[in-house]
Amino acid sequence: MSAASTAPEGTTPTEPTPPTGGIRTGRNLFAATMVGVLMGGAALVTLFTVKATFLIYMGAALLIALHELDTALRKSRDIKIPAIPVALGGAAMVTCAYWAAGGAVMAAFALTLVAVLIWRLFGGTEGYVADITAAVFAAAYLGLLGATVSAMLSPHDGGRRVLAFIIITICTDIGGYFAGITLGRTGAHKMAPAISPKKTWEGLAGSAIASIAAGAIVMPVALHGYWWQGAVIGTAVVAAAVFGDLAESMIKRDLGIKDMGSLLPGHGGILDRIDSLLLSAPVAWLLLAVFLR
Repeated sequence: MSAASTAPEGTTPTEPTPPTGGIRTGRNLFAATMVGVLMGGAALVTLFTVKATFLIYMGAALLIALHELDTALRKSRDIKIPAIPVALGGAAMVTCAYWAAGGAVMAAFALTLVAVLIWRLFGGTEGYVADITAAVFAAAYLGLLGATVSAMLSPHDGGRRVLAFIIITICTDIGGYFAGITLGRTGAHKMAPAISPKKTWEGLAGSAIASIAAGAIVMPVALHGYWWQGAVIGTAVVAAAVFGDLAESMIKRDLGIKDMGSLLPGHGGILDRIDSLLLSAPVAWLLLAVFLR
């Protein structure tokens, strides 16, 4: 998640300097931990009871994320996403990826585009292209990427696959966070200061170590694979997660906002929480499909 600071609209947020030699976490650690535990618990309950119910849990998260993205675009750029066809299309993509073939997902995405083009016709000509472009982006970013999680869930061991994916991805955040606050102090090497000033190369190293270690453990324990396969997945996931985090930070920088929402104490909005998961999902799905034939 990005740690950019609030700035007036149209300006680049700046980051306050932490006290010399101190550790500045940038968020309420207790609140963030409790939110993480609750979200993780809900995932476990759905994945290991009736795993299809995880689609409802994920769908609710994606719907809230869509609302957050739409609200941010409306306030900052006066861009209005046709939210109803995008939400229905995203639900169709997520559902088709679980119960149908991949071709059905592409059909659902194409029909979402058709529905958006028609729906927005009734809103007048002003802003038509901007609204449609934002809608297509939202459908792909949330619906299409979310559908790869459904595809991961579909096999008989899908619950364990999704759990492994979540654990490995979350470990990138945990490893980066603790490496950042212990090693990334004054004089730390900034990774992308223009996008996310708090991100350091030390934090990235922590993310990589935690993600690769988690993959090497989870793959043989949960999925009866080889440790090296888990290490490969951990390496790929940490790369995708970091870029997912930076991409969402770039969006917020462009819009001049700190967080996409305020629903989750210590985390910001839902989209702030799932940004890494979204870009990691297709990577994990593909590698798990190759390794677990």
